[in-house]
Amino acid sequence: MSGNSSISKSIGFYLTRFAGLLLMFALAAVFYYSAYTKCGVLVKGMKLYANDNAFDNFQWSFLDFGFKSLFLTGVLARLMIGFELLLALFLTFHIFLRKITYRAIVAILACFIVYLLVVLAKQGNNGNCGCFGDSVAMTPLAAIVKNLIMIAVTALLWFLYPIKPFKRQEYVALLLALVAFSLPFIINPMYTGTAPVKASKPINLEPLYAFAPDTPVPAIELRKGKHIVSFMSLTCPHCRKAAHLLSIIHHEHPAIPVFMVLDGPQPLLKDFFDATQSADVPYEFFKHNPEFDAMIKAGLDSGALSGVPAIYWINNDTVEYRSTYYQLDPKIMEQWMRSAEPIRQN
Repeated sequence: MSGNSSISKSIGFYLTRFAGLLLMFALAAVFYYSAYTKCGVLVKGMKLYANDNAFDNFQWSFLDFGFKSLFLTGVLARLMIGFELLLALFLTFHIFLRKITYRAIVAILACFIVYLLVVLAKQGNNGNCGCFGDSVAMTPLAAIVKNLIMIAVTALLWFLYPIKPFKRQEYVALLLALVAFSLPFIINPMYTGTAPVKASKPINLEPLYAFAPDTPVPAIELRKGKHIVSFMSLTCPHCRKAAHLLSIIHHEHPAIPVFMVLDGPQPLLKDFFDATQSADVPYEFFKHNPEFDAMIKAGLDSGALSGVPAIYWINNDTVEYRSTYYQLDPKIMEQWMRSAEPIRQN
């Protein structure tokens, strides 16, 4: 009888360990995939392709926490991706599971849940939370449920898979940390050119105030004072990215006067606002015509090709600076609003 009991215990032990191993690799796979979908690259075959949209949306989400510098949010986003990758590597290589890894997973997932609750309270259960970049759309509520399941799996692993640390594990941990935190910076190098480009070009905004049924007069007086005006098309994917960032800046830094001039098929307006969450940003819908093109051309150098989004930092009747949406840095925008001095270029 004792022999059968020992065999049963052995079978139970190995089944428990095997189940724990499967759960651990599944948990690691989620962290690997999460880091991959936000890191800014796509792997197709044997080649790497840019996936800027997923990384940009993740980076800009840090502006919701009150950070003002795009440079700082770029660093934080890459470090967060590196941390997810590190947790996946620690699970894979069985690094300090009970001592560090399981605890860190519960802590980071709890932080994610708090953030998602804030998003849920501010924006409702709409849009994609960005947990898996653009690869898997997930609402904030679905992401909270996903994180709660991952916490439950981690708690189960605490009992099913309590592997003791092996010798010299700290050296392996250090090597994995160097790989995890450096890789996001290597595959997606930092962009440091966050200062806008000096223009000093006159611009005529009178067409925005000319009465017409389909071009209502803006409620904001753009011809006086400082304003950041973005000329955009409803059909332009880059314009949608710009509108998304302008929406974040408008919500988190309402003192920065941003304005959108939108053109395109009017039936697309609702879809544009839903996708960019920018319905609260002051805007005017302006039909594309030669006057629209003239306003875009005004801020460009002679002979330069025009295009949207055209983002101009306007002071009275002059485009002082022009920028891409990568140069919409709240810290620099506030500096421009306060000071009469030129913006220091990078």
